[in-house]
Amino acid sequence: MKKIPLLMALFCSLGVYCQDNVQNPGKPSFKVFWNYKSDFTKDIAKKSAFELKRVYLGYSYKFDENISGKITYDIGTNSGGSAYTAYVKIAALDWKLNSKIKLSLGLIGNKQFNDQKDLWGYRYVIKTFQNEYKFGASADLGINSEFVISSNLKMNLFMFNGEGYKNLQDKDGNHRTGISLLYALPKGFEAKFYYDSHPITGTDPISNTSLFLGYKGADSRFGIEYSELNNARTYKSSETDHNRGGFSFYGSKKINSKYELFARYDQISSNILQGESNSWNYNNDGSLVILGTQYQAVKGVKLNLNYRLFKHDSSIINNKSILSLNAEFKI
Repeated sequence: MKKIPLLMALFCSLGVYCQDNVQNPGKPSFKVFWNYKSDFTKDIAKKSAFELKRVYLGYSYKFDENISGKITYDIGTNSGGSAYTAYVKIAALDWKLNSKIKLSLGLIGNKQFNDQKDLWGYRYVIKTFQNEYKFGASADLGINSEFVISSNLKMNLFMFNGEGYKNLQDKDGNHRTGISLLYALPKGFEAKFYYDSHPITGTDPISNTSLFLGYKGADSRFGIEYSELNNARTYKSSETDHNRGGFSFYGSKKINSKYELFARYDQISSNILQGESNSWNYNNDGSLVILGTQYQAVKGVKLNLNYRLFKHDSSIINNKSILSLNAEFKI
């Protein structure tokens, strides 16, 4: 807890320095996710709560026209139970070698679901499909190379530790490698293919495959994605023949400059192992429905009223029913 004020003081001092020195092209930033939820799930113990889900503190700097750096702290809960712990989420160096090739190294953003997240637009309400169901991490230690193949096609080749930004590299030193292809289609459409593989000593390699189609217009957007995670319970927990898969469909419509409506449907499932009658992750398999509306008060401040229902495949588990008021404020 004592570290957080120190981090804020550091970023504030950097911001003051940048304002005083016009030759220093640096920029501080922050982003906060706040919410109030009312839980209508049957027999739930905690009926309601105010929550501060995430605080991001960041600073970016341009060394010249081609080389820039960025650092972001992610402040949130951890597995040890601490309410607010600061993690370094991004510590990246971006280097544009020319107009068609860019290298990124350090603790960098993953290319697995960044395009889906940008199109979804409500990260402060809920993560995108692959992030929500732990098919991959949003950032990791490694290197990424981005190639502009044509005016419509962009390719990323990458190598990461594979465990995400909150975890150390595994003892075997195996890396996650992969490729993503993003193609800009006519009339606001885009298509994406993603694949990665992570060799694990003693078991079959973990693999991720996903397909995504999105559309963004002047007052509406929608996306659909299909994803598979093989030989793993999660992206960092391998187990041979344990597979998960599913799809997500979402869309939004602007009512005016301040308001928009949105909806989303997810379906997540796992395979049935030999000799079993139910899927291995049966208690967590099911479908999610989200309906909501967003109000943008001013630039950088958003409020969101939404309802979500997760219907379990298992009939003995109560379906989750939650009404939430979410807020995001950032610079």
